[in-house]
Amino acid sequence: MNSIAIISLNKFMLIYIALIFILFIMRKFKINQEKLLFLASARMSIQLIIAGYILTYIFKHPSPIFVAIYLLIMVSFAIYRVIGKNADLNRKFKLIIGASLFFSGFLTILFFIYIIIGKSIFNPQYAIPISGMLFGNSMNGTAIAIKTFNNLISAKKLQIKTLVNIGIDPEKILLPFVRESLETALIPTLNSMVGMGIVSLPGMMTGQILSGTLPTTAILYQICITIAITLTVCLSSFFSLYFGQKTLLDSNKQIKI
Repeated sequence: MNSIAIISLNKFMLIYIALIFILFIMRKFKINQEKLLFLASARMSIQLIIAGYILTYIFKHPSPIFVAIYLLIMVSFAIYRVIGKNADLNRKFKLIIGASLFFSGFLTILFFIYIIIGKSIFNPQYAIPISGMLFGNSMNGTAIAIKTFNNLISAKKLQIKTLVNIGIDPEKILLPFVRESLETALIPTLNSMVGMGIVSLPGMMTGQILSGTLPTTAILYQICITIAITLTVCLSSFFSLYFGQKTLLDSNKQIKI
């Protein structure tokens, strides 16, 4: 297979013309998100350029220390983003979310890279891009789960108080909210799995094919990473919800809302 085509800087800059068309549609339909559009595209570009230079250095000077630092920064940012979107949570709930993202992510990474691929977890070629996909998806999934849980608790306050007053076990009251929130968090990942290979070719598979990898090899990698992503999203969301909801109970096993 041919090697990947190099995009020149001049041609690369042309992609930003697409923002003009997006901006036109936003203004046409009075969608007041122009500032967010430019801020998001600017931050994305700057962050990816910086990441590109850092990764280039790490790949040229592979070291377990560099890889470990990069992965810790990655998971720290993921935790910060999830907690930042749910700032009203109590301290214990936040710690549980952080621990859930950390351990579910790294356990899946260890299993995927060390067991499935047979490489060192400190190999930057595998550890960094795979960790990025796992932590990125678990960040989004957990954020959806916690946001859904909070919204359900807020919307059902009166119902919860009524059930508590008639003597229903508080954990049984909260369990349906945990179940619905977990289901909501998993739906985007499961929907993407359904359309893979027919509606879309996923990012990892596309990148490998563009770089010259045989499609059959790319397919195996994509199936493995998709299942690993689903596992990470499920574990991080479940542990965050299941143990987090217990922090809503006081010393008398009553729900604090």
